[in-house]
Formats: sequence, structure tokens, C-alpha cells
Amino acid sequence: MGSDQPSRIEELCQEQGMKMTGQRRVIARVLSEATDHPDVEELHRRAVAEDPHISIATVYRTVRLFEEAGILERLDFGDGRARYEEAGGDHHDHLIDINSGKVIEFHNAAIEALQEKIATEFGYRLVGHKLELYGVPLDQDLDDDPGADADGD
Repeated sequence: MGSDQPSRIEELCQEQGMKMTGQRRVIARVLSEATDHPDVEELHRRAVAEDPHISIATVYRTVRLFEEAGILERLDFGDGRARYEEAGGDHHDHLIDINSGKVIEFHNAAIEALQEKIATEFGYRLVGHKLELYGVPLDQDLDDDPGADADGD
């Protein structure tokens, strides 16, 4: 980190005329470099590694500002933590491992075509969608699942 080149999120902020403080630049860089979908606490941990003076409140305010400006997209995968990714990137869907919280981004042409077909069948032109799949690894033993009934009842 610490490159002199502005990150993609920094560029988007500048295009909107947003004032970019040093701390906002660090947070923007951390977000741009993220290959996962970090929550605010994780963003704070990563930002503090570069600038120990960044408070969690600053991260919350900055993320909210970026979200309101349409630069970040807030994601809710049902685990009680808002996560973030750059808005407007290449379209993709998400597969979420409900045990580990791992998020896999994917694109599937057949799913995209089916969604278009469904919208058309109902008389609509699809202008957007969000698909989230929730699962557990195939090799997970069902006996390890506390919600599974061992007796099959």
C-alpha cells in the first residue's frame, strides 16, 4: 500500500468533487485493494496498519459518505455485518458459505439469461438484480449440522 497512484475509489471521489483527506485516501485505497468483502471493523484494522491515527468512527463516516455518493455498495449476507465493495464494477453474483462467511463472486451466463427470460415472461424488462446463494461445503458431514435431525423425524 501507500502507492502514489490514486486508487479507483479515490478517482471516483475526486470526479465527484469530494474532499479527499489523507485518512479518506487510506480508506479508499484499502477498499480498492480488497479482494474480499470487508466490514467496517476489518476496514479499520487494515487502515490502521497504514495510519494508526484513523479511528473506527472515521471509517464509519467515510464508508457512509462513499455509499451515499454511489461509490460503494453495501452488502448484507445475513450475518449481521454490513460488508462493502466498489459499486458499478463488473456484474457478479455471490455464493456465501454460511459456516465460514467466505464469499465467492461468480458470473453465470445461464443464470443471467434465465433472469431475463423470467422478467420477460412477466412483462418486464430487467434493469438490475442481485443474486445471493447461501450454502455449506459439499463435503460437510450433515451430522455436524446442529440443525439436522439425526433421527430423520
